[in-house]
Amino acid sequence: MNTLYGLLLLLHILAATIWTGGHIVLSVVVLPKVLRERSPEQLLAFESVYERIGMPALIVQIVTGLMLAYNLLPDISQWFNFANPLAHGIAAKLLLLGLTFCFALDARFRVIPNLSADKLLDMAWHIIPVTIFSILFVVVGVSFRAGWLY
Repeated sequence: MNTLYGLLLLLHILAATIWTGGHIVLSVVVLPKVLRERSPEQLLAFESVYERIGMPALIVQIVTGLMLAYNLLPDISQWFNFANPLAHGIAAKLLLLGLTFCFALDARFRVIPNLSADKLLDMAWHIIPVTIFSILFVVVGVSFRAGWLY
C-alpha cells in the first residue's frame, strides 16, 4: 500500500465517522426528542451545528472516494461493468451517493424551508433513509477489504 493510498483511506474513514456518526446521533438521539416535543427548533439547532462539520466531511468522502475508486479501478468506464467484481462496490457507493444527494436536495429546498411542528414527520422520512444510506456506505467500504461484494 503506497503512502498516498493510505492517506486517502485515512481521510475517507475519518470523514465517514463524522458523517455516519452524526447521522446516527441525529436519528437515535435528536430525532426522537424532536418528534416527542414537536420542536423543529431543536432539529434546526442540531443541523446548524452539525452541518459545519458534516458537509465538509461529506465533501472529503466524495473526493477521496472517487480517488480511491480510481486507484482501485483506473478505467472509469469499468465502474459500472458488473462483470468486474470491483465495480460492484464502486457502483453501490455511487448509487448511495446519488440517493443521498436526492434526499438532501429535497430536504434543503422543499422540507426545511417549510419546516414546522406539523411537518416534522416529513423531515424524519429524510433523516432515517440518509442515516441508513450512511451506514450502508460504511458496510460497502468495509466490503472492499472483507471481499463481501466480489
